[in-house]
Amino acid sequence: MFPLEPSLYTVKAVLILDNDGERLYAKYYDDTYPSVKEQKAFEKNIFSKTHRTDSMKCISIHTCTHTFSGEIALLEGLTVVYKSNIDLFFYVVGSSHENELMLMAVLNCLFDSLSQMLRKNVERRALLENMEGLFLAVDEIVDGGVILESDPQQVVHRVALRGEDVPYSEQTVTQKASFLLQVLQSAKEQIKWSLLR
Repeated sequence: MFPLEPSLYTVKAVLILDNDGERLYAKYYDDTYPSVKEQKAFEKNIFSKTHRTDSMKCISIHTCTHTFSGEIALLEGLTVVYKSNIDLFFYVVGSSHENELMLMAVLNCLFDSLSQMLRKNVERRALLENMEGLFLAVDEIVDGGVILESDPQQVVHRVALRGEDVPYSEQTVTQKASFLLQVLQSAKEQIKWSLLR
């Protein structure tokens, strides 16, 4: 048997389930589970095997003292790294021969990025209110199964930059006022420099 060729395509799926095992977010990067029915069955199976891991559960955000290092499981021929926090379960799935440390780096980056974006309030309600940030963060971390970034600071920074690219018609009054002040300041500087020449 020949050793498997190394590949950049390390992540097969990123999942976030609530404490009832219901999908809040799922992104599959290959056709291991081509239909939604198969994906939901896999998610149900993964949740039933992992939700009883008490070493990762926290009752309250105020009394939580755990460091979220994560857990590893082999399920249906796949490597699954996961962690839970309050009422959320985070999963990163790779093939059975995938490096668990690489998958764990993706999981930790996702969790730490969301923790910063949600001001350490990583729970179901806050996540649902900030789904656009979650979508952007996952897209910054993994693209098509290829790991792009594992530094949560960089992810948060890039998400913030992409979040500023909101169309003018969808901006708040504060955002429009800030933009207007920047334009006026720029015009003032240009006039000043043209007069000094």
